[in-house]
Amino acid sequence: MIITLRVHPRASRPKATWNGNLLEVWVTAPPVGGAANKAVMKAVADQLDVPVSAVVLRSGGHSRTKVVEVLESPGLSSGPAWRTI
Repeated sequence: MIITLRVHPRASRPKATWNGNLLEVWVTAPPVGGAANKAVMKAVADQLDVPVSAVVLRSGGHSRTKVVEVLESPGLSSGPAWRTI
């Protein structure tokens, strides 16, 4: 599954919400040295209830708009987060 993200680094608190087909992710990490990207991958994994290893950054490594791919794993489609997408 491919997901487009809009990232808000240096937020006061972490949060992730759906805005149509776009997942908006707020992370407290600064966009320095890949810290925000790591925090975003964890936030996406938490939001979708998948392991962080299943979330792969496909584009937007230096951009606030990113595209990630969530790799399939056994039993993934049965989770409650997947039914809301």
